[in-house]
Amino acid sequence: MTGASAHGAPSRLPFDLPRLGIGTAPLGGLFQEVSEQDAAATLEAAAAAGITYFDTAPRYGHGQAEDRLGRLLAPAGIAEPVISTKTGWLLRPEPDGSPGTVVTDWTERGIRASLESSLTRLRRPSVDILYLHDPDDYPDEIRRTAYPAVRRLRDEGLVRAIGFGMNHGDRLAAYVAEFEVDVVLVAGRFSLLDHEALTTLLPLCAKTGTAVVVGGVFNTGLLADPSDDAMFNYRPVQAETLARAQRCRELCAEFGVPLAAAAIQFPYLHPAVTSVVVGCRSAAEVSANAAASRFPIPDRLWQRLAEEGFVPSQLPTV
Repeated sequence: MTGASAHGAPSRLPFDLPRLGIGTAPLGGLFQEVSEQDAAATLEAAAAAGITYFDTAPRYGHGQAEDRLGRLLAPAGIAEPVISTKTGWLLRPEPDGSPGTVVTDWTERGIRASLESSLTRLRRPSVDILYLHDPDDYPDEIRRTAYPAVRRLRDEGLVRAIGFGMNHGDRLAAYVAEFEVDVVLVAGRFSLLDHEALTTLLPLCAKTGTAVVVGGVFNTGLLADPSDDAMFNYRPVQAETLARAQRCRELCAEFGVPLAAAAIQFPYLHPAVTSVVVGCRSAAEVSANAAASRFPIPDRLWQRLAEEGFVPSQLPTV
């Protein structure tokens, strides 16, 4: 069974994608190391919360996130996970076995080598989604070799769906307009503080039936905890943006709603959005985010957020 996007366009995805997923960059050591014990507990908490969708990539900890999923999902009790990973970058270890460097490779040989390595780490014969990862500045390479390569991988059954994963809505939209795309992952560009994806990407995906997965709903943590030392889009937050996030928290508090709940549920206001993925590094974060995704939000709060510009006027709030 597949869903439908706005304007009645049938979804290109050949399967239903869970509403909430976990992004595994933290399990690869993003910002700080995560112990093996905490990684296992994170996945166990996901199983307890009924979460089965996991987004990963070779670049997350030089393969560590994929390796941990491959080893720890089954012991956590997740027998049939939905997994998306990414390609376009190859890990080049040093002779001494250290992680070494990550290099771009958009050739068919590179695309296949990347996926084969991912499948080895994930201990799986195939994955559900393969994204071309951050191809912002490589349109010629994508057109000539990379996109045809992932289409062939889909035809061969090594992946079920293909798409692009990026941080820029307009550039993603250009790829959706040019290529047949099953799904896109847009990170940080559709949140309570950033509506970039609404201008071109989301309306286009609704029209084409391209499923949209939204990541970065906390904008690197600011919308989880808008404090002075918070990060916003991978940089220290500026005073004006911090004030906006704190105002958003105040409005949510007036209705007894945690800011994190509004941040996680905001993308679902657009009918093209299929799923939200949130990065988690501990069992506590998984439990908190799962609860936030289910927290009841009254229509009046969405209306108040719209009145102050946190929710665009184009989105339905009732």
